[in-house]
Amino acid sequence: MSNDPWTQRWNERYSQPEYAYGEEPNEFLKEKLGIISPGNALFPAEGEGRNGVFAAKLGWKVAAFDLSVEGMKKANKLAEKHAVSIDYQVGELQDLDYENESFDLIALIYAHFPAEIKSEIHQSLTKLLKKGGIVIFEAFSKKHLDYQTKNPAVGGPRDLGSLFSLEEIKNDFNDFEFLELEEKEIELSEGQFHTGSGSVIRFVGIKK
Repeated sequence: MSNDPWTQRWNERYSQPEYAYGEEPNEFLKEKLGIISPGNALFPAEGEGRNGVFAAKLGWKVAAFDLSVEGMKKANKLAEKHAVSIDYQVGELQDLDYENESFDLIALIYAHFPAEIKSEIHQSLTKLLKKGGIVIFEAFSKKHLDYQTKNPAVGGPRDLGSLFSLEEIKNDFNDFEFLELEEKEIELSEGQFHTGSGSVIRFVGIKK
């Protein structure tokens, strides 16, 4: 797994001294976590740990995973800096040993997966969430390609299939009560690779 081009790309990005997307949490996640009582949280595609570490500082018991060993190293370093711990694993979801209905929260923050598996991953993740558990989601929408053309620094996948539509989210999380679901333009200032205007989908839902 560590030799495939996708993993190599992320290992290369995360092996730099600076944090690719900064050390501060995503603003949407920060806002939502501020009004939820802590429990067990899972952070898929967690990269360098900025969001998981923030949740741990609020009292969440945090599990996280990513394909990148370099991401894990940076995440553990950030956790140490803030005197918290996160349970970070390296691997693909199907190879990890998470138990069904064991999490109170799943945070999908720019967790872009290849087009052919992204719905399957969402549905697998849903099984890990307790009934009444919450998903917080922010990722680039299909309209984002236009923003990226004007400003490559805003980042995000360059293929339409890895980006999201409102319909895809409704289908992937069809057993959820939707508290929020919108597509909107936002200003990003997250490290070197998320800078400028972008089009995102934001979703908060409760598993029925």
